[in-house]
Amino acid sequence: MEPDKNFQPLNFTCLDDDEMCRRAGDFFRLMRRRRSVRDFSVKPVPREVIEDAVRAAGSAPSGANMQPWHFVVVENAEVKRRIRLAAEEEEREFYQRRASEEWLNALEPLGTDAHKPFLETAPYLIAIFLKKFSSAENGERLKNYYTAESVGIATGILIAALHNAGVATLTHTPSPMKFLNEILGRPMQEKPYMILVAGLPAEGAQVPAIGRKPLDEIADFI
Repeated sequence: MEPDKNFQPLNFTCLDDDEMCRRAGDFFRLMRRRRSVRDFSVKPVPREVIEDAVRAAGSAPSGANMQPWHFVVVENAEVKRRIRLAAEEEEREFYQRRASEEWLNALEPLGTDAHKPFLETAPYLIAIFLKKFSSAENGERLKNYYTAESVGIATGILIAALHNAGVATLTHTPSPMKFLNEILGRPMQEKPYMILVAGLPAEGAQVPAIGRKPLDEIADFI
């Protein structure tokens, strides 16, 4: 029987139990130190770091391997300024009119408000778009599957890859975010999913004193 040309041998390295445990523990301890940062330094980060992190995000599993994501990495100061102004306009609407009292109370310990200087200060903004449809080589429109799940996984890998490289991040989701399509020249059928702010923390940066739920509160082993 001829081999199926749609498949290839798996490239996978089997580890012994000790090495598996060591790597799992090391990764947990690394990610446990990850925090969302709102005070960024203007110090640059090598673009190669961002490129490799985006490549890692692009390796994420996706429904039918449609890879329904697009990343726009913004370095240009004027573009970052336009994004900040548009985002702060939406944020003012949120804090003054859209948000419920319960939501505002939940946000209060984090000290957030409509003022978003990090959108200009950080060296990179990574705008993440969700694509409901893709295009075949002949121009045919193809439906993408499990788009929210797929883009969510890719975003998680992106955050982990940047943290692993020593880059701080902040997930920012002003709502609505259609201004990103206009500012960044993306098709209107693409849905803005998130702005990931990336850079180095400012000297003396502080983060809210919060805890993480222990394993027995977030998981069951049956």
